[in-house]
Amino acid sequence: MAMLRVITWISMKLGRRQARVILHLIAGYFLLFAPTARRSSRAYLTRVFGQPAHIWQIYRHFLTFSATIHDRIDLLNNRFDLFDIHVHQPEAIATAVAAGQGVLLLGAHLGSFEVLRGVGQQHPGPRVVMVMYEQNAQRLNAMLSAINPMAEQNIIPPGRMDSMIRVQEELENGALVGLLGDRSFGKEKVQSITFLGKPALWPSGPFRMAVILRRPIFFMVGLHTGPGKYEIFLEQLADFTEVERDEREAVVHRAMEKYVSLLDKYCHMAPYNWFNFFDFWQ
Repeated sequence: MAMLRVITWISMKLGRRQARVILHLIAGYFLLFAPTARRSSRAYLTRVFGQPAHIWQIYRHFLTFSATIHDRIDLLNNRFDLFDIHVHQPEAIATAVAAGQGVLLLGAHLGSFEVLRGVGQQHPGPRVVMVMYEQNAQRLNAMLSAINPMAEQNIIPPGRMDSMIRVQEELENGALVGLLGDRSFGKEKVQSITFLGKPALWPSGPFRMAVILRRPIFFMVGLHTGPGKYEIFLEQLADFTEVERDEREAVVHRAMEKYVSLLDKYCHMAPYNWFNFFDFWQ
């Protein structure tokens, strides 16, 4: 938190270019002193490139992650003029937002999910809400407070008695509700689906939430493509509006397979944007 506050101060007072110098030092630090993250990066990059990863590729991986964290500083301080953001979205999302119906978005630790919050703040209208587990929410809240104490923190922790009701209310009020679907917690149901050539376990919770709420669910990713540049891609995964009970499991499985295939696609498109620094296939 102390280092994050220092970088925030440098970025806000001295400018992004000066702050980016520190990002190289941070990437170098992790390359030298974070063996678990380094091994995980090497394993992932070897899979996505199909050949052993070089040390400079691991360094670039850490640098990209550092850059997305740094960009949060300006996104959360409403400095949108510093970014070049392109959004690729299906007509269904634009129609839903225009009608105030709300949209359920499923992302991953791929690129920056924070850029969605920035876009939501930049274009008045839809409120942006994140669904995340309480421990992660507390960490994110601490980080957001370090960057901008006035930043709006719309977070719904799952697993509570009123969680589903709150999500439903936000959707009915036209909100963009975001979830991350690449990590499971506790006794949540998981399914084994091949990712980058090897089976991995994926949680089905976000999809079952969409089933219960009878809502379409969309894939969302904000890829960091260069300093201050992002490409946001949104694609429909499934529409659970009128799914019969006996069809649910099959529809959920197809939607999960499509979700993983899209992650595979965008990992190859922007390989340094994958930010799960642990043995994902364990």
